[in-house]
Amino acid sequence: MDFPGSNDITYNLLKKSLDATSLRHNAITNNISNINTKNYKANRVKFEEELKKALNKDEIKLNATNKRHFGISSKLDNIKPRTVKDKKTAMSSDGNNVDIDLEMTNLAANQIKYNALIQQTNKKLRNFSYIINGGR
Repeated sequence: MDFPGSNDITYNLLKKSLDATSLRHNAITNNISNINTKNYKANRVKFEEELKKALNKDEIKLNATNKRHFGISSKLDNIKPRTVKDKKTAMSSDGNNVDIDLEMTNLAANQIKYNALIQQTNKKLRNFSYIINGGR
């Protein structure tokens, strides 16, 4: 049985965004732990850029998912966070391009984003609960 909000576009975007912040946290902590590794290239997570592209394409349309009801389908379903190597940042003499100040700033910003996403997800889940319980 599907969760009642599993077809809700906002809920699905929140889930994807939480996945991205989790993946980004892992990438950043991995970068920090490899700060002294020779020839190590920092990892970055690409998600927001892809999301912006999809939202700017006017691809969101109403499509009949069942002859009895309508749902929103879009290319957003195909957007997933991905990790890429940072090849643009200047390297130190040992070939490592991890900047501890940048990583710590990114870690703090990612934590703030994660906390905001959790708050929004909790609000969405409370709304679903309210609906399921008939407004009680």
